[in-house]
Amino acid sequence: MSSMIEAIEAALRNSESLAPPVSLADCPLAVVMVLIREGSDPTLILTQRTSNLSSHGGEVAWPGGRVDPEDATPWSACLRETFEEVGVPMEVPRLLGVLPGEVSKYGLWVTPYVCTMAEDQPLLPNPDEVASVFEVPLCWLNAHPPREVERLDRHGQTQWAPVYHYEGYRIWGLTALILASLLRVCRSP
Repeated sequence: MSSMIEAIEAALRNSESLAPPVSLADCPLAVVMVLIREGSDPTLILTQRTSNLSSHGGEVAWPGGRVDPEDATPWSACLRETFEEVGVPMEVPRLLGVLPGEVSKYGLWVTPYVCTMAEDQPLLPNPDEVASVFEVPLCWLNAHPPREVERLDRHGQTQWAPVYHYEGYRIWGLTALILASLLRVCRSP
């Protein structure tokens, strides 16, 4: 395991995840997998959703979705969604920790699970949900801060989200907020 991944795991152990701001009955859980491919230059795996989806069509996103009634836990929902979207077998991701949650524009409390997987693990995107899968090196993100910031008005509150541009992909909104949260945790002492 790379020293960068070990540092991320240690930083996540020392950070505090935030609890949902309201009862889960009022704010159903959604989960995302912040998946880091191990190797000498670890990368984050992101997807571009197909444009025909009813929500977030064409947007860059982490693998993830709602917790279904048959999911035993949010973590099991995260594993299921990651398998359904990018074909990573449920036993493969190794949990490093959990980032502070965020509320989506649809009022869902989103819990970002940070995990790793092997460098040689194949990805099998589901063409019904995923138009493309791409990887962003963590060292590139650290060397290239976002070039713009975008105003997000959500549920009576204003948030400012960074916007990242990588090889023709625009990473913005909730995906960028979670990415910025990961980078902040990685930089904390």
